[in-house]
Amino acid sequence: MAGGELDSTRRALREALAQAERTAELARALDATQARLSEAEQLGEELRAAREKLAAAEQQLAAERTQAAKLRRDLAEQRYQTEVANWKLTSMKVARWSRLGDAIKTGRGNPVRLARGLRGATRPAKRPAAPKRQNVADAKAAAAPAPGAAFQATSTTRVVAGKSFKLKPYRVPTGPNTRPHLTVAAVVDPHAEALLRYEWRQTTGFTPADFHRVLPAEIPHMLLVESVTEGPWAEEVAGEPGEGLRALLAWCAERGIRTVFWHTKGEVADYAAAAKLFERVFTADAGSLSRWREVVGQGELLGFAVQPRVHNPIPLAGGRFDRVLTLAELLPGSLAYPDVLTSYRWPRAVDCPPGTEPWRLAEIAACGTPIGTVSEDRRTHQTLRKTYAAGTMTERVDALLDRVGLPSHRATLTISIVLAVRDPAQLDAALAQVAHQTGDVRQLVVIGPAEAEGHPLLPKGIDVVVRLADPGATTGALLNRALDLCEGDLVAVMDPRDLYGPHYLTDLSRAFLYSSADIVGKAAYYAHLAEAGVTLLRQPEAEYAYLPEIAGGTLLARRTVLRGLGFPDLTEGWDEVLMRQCRTDGIKVFSTDRFEYVCVRDEDPGLLSSAHLIEYGPAEPHALL
Repeated sequence: MAGGELDSTRRALREALAQAERTAELARALDATQARLSEAEQLGEELRAAREKLAAAEQQLAAERTQAAKLRRDLAEQRYQTEVANWKLTSMKVARWSRLGDAIKTGRGNPVRLARGLRGATRPAKRPAAPKRQNVADAKAAAAPAPGAAFQATSTTRVVAGKSFKLKPYRVPTGPNTRPHLTVAAVVDPHAEALLRYEWRQTTGFTPADFHRVLPAEIPHMLLVESVTEGPWAEEVAGEPGEGLRALLAWCAERGIRTVFWHTKGEVADYAAAAKLFERVFTADAGSLSRWREVVGQGELLGFAVQPRVHNPIPLAGGRFDRVLTLAELLPGSLAYPDVLTSYRWPRAVDCPPGTEPWRLAEIAACGTPIGTVSEDRRTHQTLRKTYAAGTMTERVDALLDRVGLPSHRATLTISIVLAVRDPAQLDAALAQVAHQTGDVRQLVVIGPAEAEGHPLLPKGIDVVVRLADPGATTGALLNRALDLCEGDLVAVMDPRDLYGPHYLTDLSRAFLYSSADIVGKAAYYAHLAEAGVTLLRQPEAEYAYLPEIAGGTLLARRTVLRGLGFPDLTEGWDEVLMRQCRTDGIKVFSTDRFEYVCVRDEDPGLLSSAHLIEYGPAEPHALL
């Protein structure tokens, strides 16, 4: 009994000791926690003090900037007053009375010199232009470069066969962005930057040393790192991953930012170690997919494609160089990529050797430059169409975002076609032309005769709206009624008298991918006058240009803009009045190519006198591809 009590006492003592140790441990933890809290409070006080100092410094800096701005304005005003004084003095010297006085003074005692001086003084002299007061830009605004300023062409000369040629560089557009809701931090070479910079809000130019200061200004949704070969990140991604790359990926992981590695050049083995650190791996080389999957355990295809904002047929301001160049002459190795975009548009044609990269051929073709030794407009246009049909960078990025798990939503370009048909005899041909369109047509609105309702040629698979036309209404009134029923992003006006090829709307709507216009159409087009049996070509020089007007039967406009304008209440000349309103309101109008449309009239003296004669015969072999 005593032994049992002794054991019980020992157990109680052991438990008491253990409890005491736990209590002591808790006390130590509490003391440590209190110490940390005290330290945190102290740090909080220091942080508040630092913030107050920062606020005071910023206030002082703002005051100094204000003072500096005032001094700049005062200096600019003094310079202006000096220029005014010099202008007044110069104007006084060239005044006739002043020159007469000088002539009399210098010709005194010499009649010949006096006569010569008086004749010169009586001649009119050009007065200097008055100086203008210049606005003084804010120092901060003046220091900040314009968006996209760093990504512009810098070379204005090319050397071919030892001769130097000066040209006007292609201006790389600064926007708009396809997905403004998405921000991506990108480590890319200039070529990839040009392909991707319009697909989202893109942050570039950060380095391993400053990314932690640059990227928080706009936290990205995704980090995209290319297998770059130049710049501060080249050593970070090749071979053994650098500490800067590891730190960047750790920073992204803490914030839930998706990470993508994009292999575009170099051996797989050179970048495999870095690629393993990323969530997703893509390659531009289909031939290396199996190798990537073997080495890294994953790999998907993200190939190069044309970027409509920079790979498009908008010409250089100075026109083309009338000569066929080799690829080596076109692209000397010293050119930066913005200058490459200028070169693409320069020659009459480019003779590319076998083995030229497919993406290079696609970019040249998308810029409207013939590939080969023969320049032929029809074949060039067909190649351009095929290039875009093979896919653009926007479509490649759609697939990338879907795989990564980010929203790929972007604005659409769905089309509503409006047909105002007065003559029932034109109905069959008009509906047949709508049915074979290859564009993204979602709706047809017909304002026409009773025969249009239930017509067997009404297209299937799209929304069709038919309304009876008021016989007394003008064409403009019928079009306005149809416009009110449209639901597409774009509205296309098709004239039932004219001919439209199957690729008409596909070609026309493409202009919205690379131009900043709200209305596109054709100022250059073929026409056929039935009574004379003649085919004409109107304004062949008016392709791919912002112009004051386009033909009404080729009008394709943003629905919201067209509703704001409305169609004039006219039957003849409604398009001319509409274009005049566009000029008044500052709405941009863009003219595309000459193909896939024929203006058909019985007779038109004005058209006959202003267009180029092509032949006596049908227009389809020339216009429809």
